Amino acid sequence: MAKQSNRDGKAPTQRMLRVGEQFRRILSEVLQRGDVHDDDLARMSITVGEVRMTPDLRIATAFVLPLGGQGKEDALAALRRNKHEIRHLVVKGGSMKFAPELRFELDGTFDQMDATRALLSDDHVRQDLED
Repeated sequence: MAKQSNRDGKAPTQRMLRVGEQFRRILSEVLQRGDVHDDDLARMSITVGEVRMTPDLRIATAFVLPLGGQGKEDALAALRRNKHEIRHLVVKGGSMKFAPELRFELDGTFDQMDATRALLSDDHVRQDLED
């Protein structure tokens, strides 16, 4: 997993990481169970790779990707359309004192891994690595 940082460039605190992971786990469960009342979301299997919290814990940005990477924009639109209900379900399922604003972004981790894998399989790069 890539090192995340705050907007000011500092590494996240342990509290931010702990709350973000708790939020990610509950959000994944909510989406997996199909608790959200949306037919589009019910047809999708969505992976939540990471949730980043702001230092004040008021904004949670979830990095998501539909299984297989197909229909990314449709999944993102459905999640954004239902963010208020999802936010309520996640907070209800956890022990948070307040509900952070929920934002969704596409998770580019898998694309980065594919690009790295392709780069490492290039003959010129392999030759340099073997030397």
